[in-house]
Parts: sequence; structure tokens; C-alpha cells
Amino acid sequence: MFPNSSNLGRPPFSPEHQQYNFFSNLPVNIPPVLLYHQQIIDHPQFQSSTSLVSGNLSTVPPVSPPPFTYRDGSPVHISATPASFRGRKRLKEQNVPYEVKRQRFHSPHRESTSASQAVPLPEDHRRSFPGSIPSPLLHAHYISDLTGCVPPLQDASFPDPIETVLPVAKDKLSQQVLELFQACQQQTYDLNKKELCRTQLQREIQQIFPNSRLYLVGSSLNGFGTRSSDGDLCLVVKEEPINQKTEARHILSLLQKLFCRKLSSYIERPQLIRAKVPIVKFRDKVSCVEFDLNVNNVVGIRNTFLLRTYAYIESRVRPLVLVVKKWASFRGINDASRGTLSSYSLVLMVLHYLQTLPEPILPSLQKNYPESFDPTMQLHLVHQAPCTIPPYLSKNESTLGDLLLGFLKYYATEFDWSGQIISVREAKAIPRPDGIEWRNKFICVEEPFDRTNTARAVHEKQKFDIILEEFRKSWQRLRDRRDLACILPLRATIRKR
Repeated sequence: MFPNSSNLGRPPFSPEHQQYNFFSNLPVNIPPVLLYHQQIIDHPQFQSSTSLVSGNLSTVPPVSPPPFTYRDGSPVHISATPASFRGRKRLKEQNVPYEVKRQRFHSPHRESTSASQAVPLPEDHRRSFPGSIPSPLLHAHYISDLTGCVPPLQDASFPDPIETVLPVAKDKLSQQVLELFQACQQQTYDLNKKELCRTQLQREIQQIFPNSRLYLVGSSLNGFGTRSSDGDLCLVVKEEPINQKTEARHILSLLQKLFCRKLSSYIERPQLIRAKVPIVKFRDKVSCVEFDLNVNNVVGIRNTFLLRTYAYIESRVRPLVLVVKKWASFRGINDASRGTLSSYSLVLMVLHYLQTLPEPILPSLQKNYPESFDPTMQLHLVHQAPCTIPPYLSKNESTLGDLLLGFLKYYATEFDWSGQIISVREAKAIPRPDGIEWRNKFICVEEPFDRTNTARAVHEKQKFDIILEEFRKSWQRLRDRRDLACILPLRATIRKR
């Protein structure tokens, strides 16, 4: 899932480094871009690839491509698509009875599902980093039960992972947190759709920027994604920083035109957003996934691996983060575009809380393993460092319910908003400096690598008061009732995913 390209950031990328990928098996007289990627997902070769354990391409059976059309609309007559997969629109999960969906998370098979407590990077590096690696669609080893937490790892260059079960939930509140996590966490199928879109877009973008690489980053890969998570993409055109106000905006404007003129068959509503880090927002018609694409915001690649390491070194981290994100979204305080908290800030707030407990549940990875999270490390090496980091063994035995309640209480009553900064890098609250980044800001959350304020969107006193009030009200309700449903409608949240 993560990068494994020794050529990243060392242009030019010569043709001999472009090895096999899914599209190379298509007939040479048919442009790969003309494929709708839902057709590729539904294709038997794509489906069968999920069971491959090794990278031996000789085991891949020859197949015929599914039906598709040329750009002018004329059909190519090949074998028909199975009826159950016809059409490009994803079947809405709301149409599936709730009780049927719940069976997937309460079956005997589900009870035995285990997750790797070691950081699951060895196999995963094949999916997210583009470049000279073979196609992840044919080489990834997927779990047969998509409700499992982490894909099993099979890579000769890394030791076998340590197996551990999800946290035990003995009380009602902890059980509710765990069930919500199991129902809403991102599944392999969700990630495959995003990866397929990334693969196609990279092929198109490289027609304009031949030495560029497109990365899937953020919640899709850091371990904290949900089934409804958007996709975040980072286009790296060169390893040196670029001016975000001028150069990045120019590149994004070119991409916006590309999406409108050439890729309108599967990309819709491309919008250029002129923020501090400008992005192009667009929607993939086939998977119905919303994407944000930035240029050379490489800190997003670095923090993806840092957060993923935190996500998997302690089994309580991912369920707690997911329920906090769902709670904040329902309460209307999880939207940076509307002056509240971004999902990234919320994740850092949860990690900080777990670091500052009297008996910490998480350490500072940047302090304990500075060489693994060096902010100057070349991008093509970033994915390798976390592989050797062992699980964190905490003496803190707090339940998920206790931790959720403690999280709300910490930010409602204990944290000094006016004088302190939330710092995951330091694993503590640090005094607020007098720099322009922190002056007159209501919420200060330090980005672990570039040390900017990830919560700078909260620039109105009214929005800050709303956020603080939501923490206070939810803490008091949960403290009195010990029922997650009193602060978050569980059935509706699970249906929405």
C-alpha cells in the first residue's frame, strides 16, 4: 500500500522503470484511459487478484477485457459484463437492510478476526506509492473477510507480523464504540476504488507532467479512514518545494482543464479552491468518491506514515479516533471549510490526549524514533522507516468507553486553550509561542513535521465557543448515561458509514 519506488524524486523516470501494471494486459489498439474503472473493478481478473499472495505474474490467468467504449462512443464488442455488475452506479448501502449488514460484524468468523499490532507497512506499501513498482491491483494480498482490520502481510523482506485481537469490550459503552468502528471502518473494497482512480489519473497527468507521481494520502491510508472518507491525492512534480500561491495554482488550473475537457467521462465537478494549500476538488462518477488533489504538499505524505504508525502500535487507537470523528461530524464541528476542526486536527487531538494520560497509551514516535520520522528524509524512503517500530505496550488498561469519556472531559475542562499548543511531536501540551502562526488563534494544533497550526481554520470566536460547548455537553451527557447513543445516533451513523 505504501511507496516502494527507488526513483521517486529523482527525475527523469526512464521507461525501463515502468514495469507491469493492470492496464498493460489490455489490447494495444485500445487506449487504457477509455476504460471505465468500475468495469475494471468488476472484472474477474481484478477480483481474482485479491487472492494473490505472491508477485508471480505467471500465475495470473489470461482474461478478456470487459466491455467498454471508445471516446467517440462506439462500442467494442467483447464478452458481456455480468448482469449483477452492470451499470456504473454503486449500489447504495442504505438499500441493504440494517439487520443484514449487521450480520457481517457479528458472525462467528468475525469474532476470530485478528489484526496486526505491528505496523502493517510491508505489504501495504504496494498500493499507495506510484512509480516503478508492479501494479498493486495484481500483487496485493487481501483478506478474504473485508471486515478485518489489517490485510495480512506477506513480504519476504520483512518479518512476520505480530498478531493481536481488537480490544476487549466488557461494558456497554465500549461495546458500542467497537461495534461502530467495525461497521464504519474503511474496507479493502473502498480503498481499491480510490487506488484505481489514482492509477488512471496518474497515467493521464503524466501526459502533461511526465516526471510527476500521484500519491494517495490522508485518511485513506493512515489507518483512520471510514467507508465514507473522501480521497486525498498529492501530485509531486519535483522534490523541491514549490510556491503554493503561484506555481501550484497554475498546475492545478491545468489539471482542472484536463479534467473538464478530456476526463469528463468519469470525473465531474472539478473545482479549483484557492486556499493556503490550493486544491482541485472533484468527484469520481464511478465510485462516487470525492477527491481533493494538491500539488507538492509533501508533508501530507510524511504525516500519512506517522499517523499510520500511531494507528497500529496500540489496538485502542483506531476505534477511538473513528468514533470521535463520527461524533464531531454529527455535531457539526468537523468541517474546516466552515471554520471548525478538520479531521486531521481531530486525529492529532486524540493522539495527544492518549499521550498525556498519567499512564500514557501512546509515546512520541518522533522522539523515540527520530531517524524514522526525519522531516528531511527523501520521499522514496519515507515508507520504509516505520516497518521496524514495535507495538507500544502500555500499562494503562482503560476501556474504550473510559477513553472516550476522558477525551471529551480533557478538552472540555482541563486543556488550557489560551496558553497551550497541542503537540503530538512533544507528546505534551507546550506553551504557545509568540509567532504569527499562533497569535490570536483560538485553537492551536501543531503539525508534527512543518509545525504549522492545523486548526487555523477556527478563526472566529463564535465557532470556537460552539466547539467547546459541544465538548462540554457531550462529556456531561456521556458521563451521566454511559450510552454512546446519547451523543451520537448509532443506527443512522452506521447506515451512513
